[in-house]
Amino acid sequence: MSGPRWDVEGRNWPNRNASRFVDTPGLKWHVQIAGEGPVILLLHGTGAATHSWRDVLPLLARHYTVIAPDLPGHGFTQGRPKQGLTLNGMASALTDLLRALNRQPTLIAGHSAGAAIALQMVTAQGVVTPVVGFNPALMPFPGLAAKLFPSLAKMLFVNPFVPRMLARIARIPGETGRFLARATGSQIDAKGIAAYEALMSNHRHCGGAMEMMASWDLEALSRLLPQVASPVLLLHSSGDTAVPLNSVERAAKLIPDCRLEVLPTLGHLAHEERPDRAADLIRMFAAEKVGQITGEPA
Repeated sequence: MSGPRWDVEGRNWPNRNASRFVDTPGLKWHVQIAGEGPVILLLHGTGAATHSWRDVLPLLARHYTVIAPDLPGHGFTQGRPKQGLTLNGMASALTDLLRALNRQPTLIAGHSAGAAIALQMVTAQGVVTPVVGFNPALMPFPGLAAKLFPSLAKMLFVNPFVPRMLARIARIPGETGRFLARATGSQIDAKGIAAYEALMSNHRHCGGAMEMMASWDLEALSRLLPQVASPVLLLHSSGDTAVPLNSVERAAKLIPDCRLEVLPTLGHLAHEERPDRAADLIRMFAAEKVGQITGEPA
């Protein structure tokens, strides 16, 4: 089985009319583009795809050009970055995509691991681009897990039966929704659960998510955070069962220009639970920070 098929799993994909496919070295990207105006780049987290921003994208597109890709190894994007699914590899591949689109974002918003990629991008490029991170995964897991988790993910990834086993479990009726609720603390709509089910029941997508986790070096990222020159807004949720608040607090203290806000009652998928609130927070931060950087209103 290959990855999710655009003419099958993608037939009812959220915001399908905004989708296009873009070639860069080694990759054929699925990317959604909507709206007009300054560019906002939206980056999903591990195991997700463009559907993660399904209700945020049209809200932002009223005022901005919004670009939301499926990350390599995920969704309908095909191929592999030269540096693999590492933090550097993902950031470099996204820079290639933006170059192919001839677009430069005025703000990047990322969810979970997407926030880490956003910070890697702005630091590697040496640009001052505001970043909004929803429930960001930026710091190593506490204690021994910091050492054990990457090794465990690598062992699982190299076993070809593990992604297939996870995909079979995802095909059990209702299991994807139950898994998301347990793992994230979020309650999302049926359209979102259906999109996750279409992805997670495909072993290539599961394998890509596992490889991404196995390739992540959060210790290196934590050392990079004091070098971030961009203004950053980190948003964490009080009901997040995936990323602990203290790890986000530690990250916020390391970033020179950073504000942390805690969203009550929501879980790890806060931007899917309350897309209106997520879009408002992005818009407000863009209006505040982009204007400060450029001297012009966002």
